[in-house]
Amino acid sequence: MSDTPNKPADINYTFSDDELEALKPYGTIKSHDQNELLIEEGETQVDMLVTLSGETHIFVETPEGPRRLGWMERGQFSGDVGILAGQASIPRITMGKAGKLLHIPFSNFQRLLVENSRLSDVFVNTLTARRAFARDQSMGAVIVIGAAQDRSVFTARDLLSKYGIPHSWLSPDTDDLAESIMKAKGLTQADLPVVLRGRSQILSKPTPSEISAAFGFDLLPDGAKADVLVIGAGPAGLAASVYAASEGLDVVTIDANTPGGQAITSSKIENYLGFPSGVSGQDLTERAMTQAIKFGARIAAPVKATALKREGNYFCVNLSDGRSIGGRSVVIATGAQYRRLPIENLERFEGRGIYYGATPMEAQLCTGTQIAIVGAGNSAGQGAVFLSQTTERVHLLYRRADIRETMSEYLVRRLEETPNIILHPQSEISALHGLDDMGDSDDRLVRISVRNRASGEIVELPTPFVFLFVGARPFTEWLPTNMTCDDHGFVVTGPGLDEAMLKDAHWPLDRRPTEFETGWPRVYAVGDVRKDSVKRVASAVGQGSVVVSAIHAALAELKDEPR
Repeated sequence: MSDTPNKPADINYTFSDDELEALKPYGTIKSHDQNELLIEEGETQVDMLVTLSGETHIFVETPEGPRRLGWMERGQFSGDVGILAGQASIPRITMGKAGKLLHIPFSNFQRLLVENSRLSDVFVNTLTARRAFARDQSMGAVIVIGAAQDRSVFTARDLLSKYGIPHSWLSPDTDDLAESIMKAKGLTQADLPVVLRGRSQILSKPTPSEISAAFGFDLLPDGAKADVLVIGAGPAGLAASVYAASEGLDVVTIDANTPGGQAITSSKIENYLGFPSGVSGQDLTERAMTQAIKFGARIAAPVKATALKREGNYFCVNLSDGRSIGGRSVVIATGAQYRRLPIENLERFEGRGIYYGATPMEAQLCTGTQIAIVGAGNSAGQGAVFLSQTTERVHLLYRRADIRETMSEYLVRRLEETPNIILHPQSEISALHGLDDMGDSDDRLVRISVRNRASGEIVELPTPFVFLFVGARPFTEWLPTNMTCDDHGFVVTGPGLDEAMLKDAHWPLDRRPTEFETGWPRVYAVGDVRKDSVKRVASAVGQGSVVVSAIHAALAELKDEPR
């Protein structure tokens, strides 16, 4: 049961006696005294605790002090979806009433998720529901304090949001609670922005890597090895991770930013098979991550690959922080990012009016304002429809005369039928204007100049928020020079590799590369990073899943070699 009001019934599943007996071989029964500390806030790879007798109590630290979220009685268990990946525990768990618990170690819990489908479904569904419920409540355990237009605040909140960490954001300019928290913690304006994780962690001006370490998003040890290294955790990379791990391969997946790729910035994907009402990129990513982790894949981010080398039958991937990881095969799924427009002062306004995604977090920032979206693809259309619900007006700018050349018909019709969306064909941004242009030290974007490419006419739009969904540039700078990339940096695979490319890559085998294989055997490319790929989520997922059969066949060639 729980102290929390309006809780959904499925967040406190209770195991039957028969189910408890099935769980016992995975753990150890231990007796605990009342008030004994079981799990401290910030601990990673904690035991799954199943209550056999007594009660376990769950507390989070809030600005008002410790708050009990609830308690677990016989047959109930602790944790939320973060426990699947070994992330840092947000709550502190104590023994409320003396009794016995079944402790299932992290490694045994991962094994249980693969071996017992019935119990696995219970854990995954319940833990996922708890995380979703926590996001809908204001728990106050994780707080970000900083100004709305501070790009570091946006970066911190973006990272926490994409990992599904429930958190509150307080502006020191408008929230009295921010001032009282800062005073209590001995913080000043010079310390901002800060991320508070309960009572134990204060991160001042944190980098993404520091936030990742504090919350356990990256638990990958130096020298880790796997059957499959997946570089990139967008739809293609996550699909490869799910299918490879589900078929018994050891998988390590990394991403330079956060899992989800460009898809996570989509507010609603309506043409993805099986979701007739649409699905957000965030939701799709969270489901895929949970699937991959459930089957045993190890996912770490933000972790940036800087080099790929061959070392005998292994491949070595160097990381930007000095670590290296090894794999018997590699899947390159680093995707592509939206291009930065060649406009003066663009970098100055990134995170202060210029954004590259349209998620609920961005919608919160620009509520009630006029905004501009640049692009003519489906992502731009989805962003325009989503943001039109909370903004005064959406200006959609694109260079083509007819948007139907690049956007799905259902989206074009939706744009045309939404009264506060204004289409600007054959248009482009010619200048960005900020507060600092008028001598204000609080610099941020306030308006843009737009040029009509046909007439040459220039007009100004009062749009303090601009969202860019333009073009694509692949993340392949880190690959070896002979990794068969085309002139634009996209990776050439399979049938696209001619004899000259294979010779340059030193292809050593008698057979030709398989469909997704590069000029290096057992190194594959899937998704948007691949030459001539179709920029659709479904296509990326399909490639990521299909490539696993080729990996199995290639690894079978090494079955007599030491792992």
